Amino acid sequence: MFVWHEYRPFERGYRKILGPLETDIMEILWNEGTTTARGVYDILRDEKKNIRRSTISIMMNRLCERNLIEKNIEKGRGGLKYVYKVRVSRNDFEDEVVSKILTSLNDTFPGKVETHMRKLH
Repeated sequence: MFVWHEYRPFERGYRKILGPLETDIMEILWNEGTTTARGVYDILRDEKKNIRRSTISIMMNRLCERNLIEKNIEKGRGGLKYVYKVRVSRNDFEDEVVSKILTSLNDTFPGKVETHMRKLH
């Protein structure tokens, strides 16, 4: 289980749950599997001209605190480095978000979710 702070229904995609940079980082990690903050920076720096590597490191640490990714220390050129990997797959993330939202809606509006879902089919 991961931690999310708010649901923004009018945002697009994963930004309903994650911030813009968090979404970009998770997309990279879901595609790459594992990477370093430097690896994320290298991918994002052309797209986001004013991004700083330290900002990416801070955001990746926050994603670790939220149990979406984890970091491990590995030896690399020049010393130790943090390598980040996904803890929550894209599919598990989506399933948990949908489950939490539907449960919340059903708690607030009993029976309405089921009625609405039947109308969709």
